[in-house]
Amino acid sequence: MLSKQKFLNVLAIIADMFPEAHGELDAATPFQLLIAVILSAQATDKGVNKATPALFAKYPDSQSLSSADVSDVENLIKTIGLYRSKAKNIVRTAEMIETEFGGEIPRDKDLLQTLPGVGRKTANVVLGDAFGIPGIAVDTHVERVSKRLQLVKQSATVTEVEEKLMKVVPEKDWVVTHHRLIFFGRYHCTARAPKCVACPVLPYCHFGEKTVLK
Repeated sequence: MLSKQKFLNVLAIIADMFPEAHGELDAATPFQLLIAVILSAQATDKGVNKATPALFAKYPDSQSLSSADVSDVENLIKTIGLYRSKAKNIVRTAEMIETEFGGEIPRDKDLLQTLPGVGRKTANVVLGDAFGIPGIAVDTHVERVSKRLQLVKQSATVTEVEEKLMKVVPEKDWVVTHHRLIFFGRYHCTARAPKCVACPVLPYCHFGEKTVLK
């Protein structure tokens, strides 16, 4: 398993590789970010960004979306995977924000997760990017990189990955670390054909060393 200090060394390298790492979902408000993140489950950010301009033009806030016809929302986001269930979720989420939270997005992880379609990852993304509240959102990229570097066991759950990262990374760096690990996993340490040969992290990566030696 990779030690804390070695992992911090890796993060410093990744920071140099992707100094401008950031969330890539387009949103003008915290509410729009919440909706975009819900829509991004099992979908690409690029795909979501193609669908949301029309959605947000018609339903820019929780008040307007809460009264939307689900079939109309489905039509606006039908290019996104699982669009039928997501349409129901985002309309219901808007309704709950209006009726249960006074039109404001709750700034609490547990309360956020009471909204339809919102899990730990979505809650962490919204809290971190919209409100600057520290958290580490573990998506497929963060999970893959953490396991390849042997920061956690291959059998670790998403929650276990999150908890380990929170122990190793200083709290002030949680949000930016999340984005840097995503960029590293999305553009360099990809699921297929990772760039191991030219990877500056290779000296710390058992997975990469095995890949290069094949």
